[in-house]
Amino acid sequence: MAIKVPTANISHEEWLRMRQGGIGGSDAGGICGLNPYASPMSVYHEKVSQDVEDIDNEAMRQGRDLEEYVAKRFMEATGLKVRRSNAMYRSEEHPFMIADVDRLIVGEDAGLECKTASPYNSDKWKEEEIPPHYVIQCYHYMAVTGRKAWYIAVVILGQGFKFRKLSWDEELVQDLISIEENFWNNHVVPRVMPDPDGSEISEKVINRYYPRASRETIALPAEFDQQLRRREEILELEGRLAQERKLIDQKIKMFMGEYEAAANERYRVSWSNVDTVRIDSRRLKQEQPELYRSFSMSSQSRRFTVKAA
Repeated sequence: MAIKVPTANISHEEWLRMRQGGIGGSDAGGICGLNPYASPMSVYHEKVSQDVEDIDNEAMRQGRDLEEYVAKRFMEATGLKVRRSNAMYRSEEHPFMIADVDRLIVGEDAGLECKTASPYNSDKWKEEEIPPHYVIQCYHYMAVTGRKAWYIAVVILGQGFKFRKLSWDEELVQDLISIEENFWNNHVVPRVMPDPDGSEISEKVINRYYPRASRETIALPAEFDQQLRRREEILELEGRLAQERKLIDQKIKMFMGEYEAAANERYRVSWSNVDTVRIDSRRLKQEQPELYRSFSMSSQSRRFTVKAA
């Protein structure tokens, strides 16, 4: 069973605070390492931050604006009726699990998740495929609400509409609950940051926590020696692979000569003209120093390097 908290008359900031107080459907994929836009570290940061972050971008806005349209297309395609829930659900058995669902199916023990996708990501929806973090999102909603099925519908902009139905999977649901419970009780509650996972998202979180260096040196534990040796091996391998790729490029360029494109049944290669206009910053600084200073921008970051002692 789930506790139903009405959201129709609350402010956006109040909704964000409610979302911060538990693991939501979009968080679940990040915790499981399946969301390309989130990681365990980024979800942790969001939950323990004193400031409520309202992350938004054009793609997210389009998704919200087109949600009603996706629901309409789903009803047309299936003959089913859907309704808004206007509530945040919180699991009674696992109160750290929350769900803000798009739609509920009328007359069926199921819900609906509405998505929009760029044509560039259409391959992620080919045939019967669903992006893994969306699958986890739907099973999270099932786990919280107790509903036995969840539909997911997507409008691929300019290409078409698809929908899938996911049914209750006891083993998957229990595994998901266990992962989320471990994350909440062993990281969020005691304020213990999860280990990094190598993603760009985790890199951004680390940089936010440690934006400036103190110009002091600490002793590096010997336990890092093996990892740093492996890092050297990876850099060497990357260098060899980069040279091999460049060799392939050069051979094809020699074959193409003056031709802009080459193609066969499997590949299309282009070597096109690109006109670039750049500002001569050195000359501008010399001849127009005041103008150069007025348009100059400074930024601060930290550079990570490894050298042999």
